[in-house]
Amino acid sequence: MDSADQLPETAFNRGMSERAFNIEQKSFKIIDSEVVDHDYNQLEWDIVRRVIHATADFDFVTTAKVIFRHDSLVSGFNAMKNKCTIVTDVDMVLSALNKKSLSTLGIRAVCHVSDKTLVDMSYRLNKTRSQMAMRHAANEMNGGIALIGNAPTALFETIMMIKEGATKPALVIGMPVGFVSAAESKEELSKTEIPFITNRGRKGGSAAASSIMNALMLLLQKI
Repeated sequence: MDSADQLPETAFNRGMSERAFNIEQKSFKIIDSEVVDHDYNQLEWDIVRRVIHATADFDFVTTAKVIFRHDSLVSGFNAMKNKCTIVTDVDMVLSALNKKSLSTLGIRAVCHVSDKTLVDMSYRLNKTRSQMAMRHAANEMNGGIALIGNAPTALFETIMMIKEGATKPALVIGMPVGFVSAAESKEELSKTEIPFITNRGRKGGSAAASSIMNALMLLLQKI
């Protein structure tokens, strides 16, 4: 599918006011004018452009480049068509997912990081809450989408579960941020054969991760 095969976007079908929609479209034109060269196909660029839009950070096409591997888009689209579950590492990522898209596509999104039982277990086991949350969601993640925008420990735990055979997500979106293990967790993800979307280095974050997922949902609705 390329841009010629997509249904046109309008403020109405996006559930936006004309003013909000026009601001977004103007922002995209500014981004297109400032990124003079990239090696993404049209679908990938639609996603990366939304990451830049959400973060105002052009490093996501250069030093913090967004990377797509192992037919990640096809796998993600198929999972969503099958009404998969999206498992997020933190509540902020969950909150940033577009509720209209989730409802239209019939997709469930969950985050267990604030589950009191898991919080108590994290203290006893000396693990992070995000680690515990991802492990708890192994069954929900199986055939679904792991969406990680904050905690490197959540991405490491997801990779470990995949290696153990405890879960097999259709897509891992790994965009943790920070100075401790963020880059390393993404490097570890790049060694797997699972379909994934990630980026280079320390940058990432909830806005970047959720914008990727929101872009995927919008693209599927335009097919």
